Amino acid sequence: MKKVLKIFVAIALLIFIAIQLYQPALNIDKGQVGKTDFTQTYKVPAEVKTILQTSCYDCHSNTTNYEWYDYVQPARSLVDGHIRDAKEDLNFNEWATYSHRKQERLINSIKKQIETKEMPIPSYTLMHKKAKLSDDQIKLVTNWLKEQK
Repeated sequence: MKKVLKIFVAIALLIFIAIQLYQPALNIDKGQVGKTDFTQTYKVPAEVKTILQTSCYDCHSNTTNYEWYDYVQPARSLVDGHIRDAKEDLNFNEWATYSHRKQERLINSIKKQIETKEMPIPSYTLMHKKAKLSDDQIKLVTNWLKEQK
């Protein structure tokens, strides 16, 4: 029985090492804030900007601040899939390319999801404690978003 267990552990270890060779391209835009970024479209107060960048931009922009465990498979693939899905819904770096109607819809959606604490998602805040929003931060961001209509 011990021999079977050793073989199983060896095979599992080899598979783990082999999947580390697959490393998708990083979601990093060299830190350049383009003219189409959300923060260039609106006059965003510094505190709101910091909150959005800390709690939203990792998934909803072209620049992700990866943690060390984000480079380890299979976490890497899960993170990349999540970022890809998140950017399809909203990419703050491409805000100015959206129609006025889409921008309004997204602002309402952002406000609602922050107020109801749907965003940032719990699986993200579990590993990124700084991204979790306090009640004061939620109030600050949602009040500012209400003024943007």
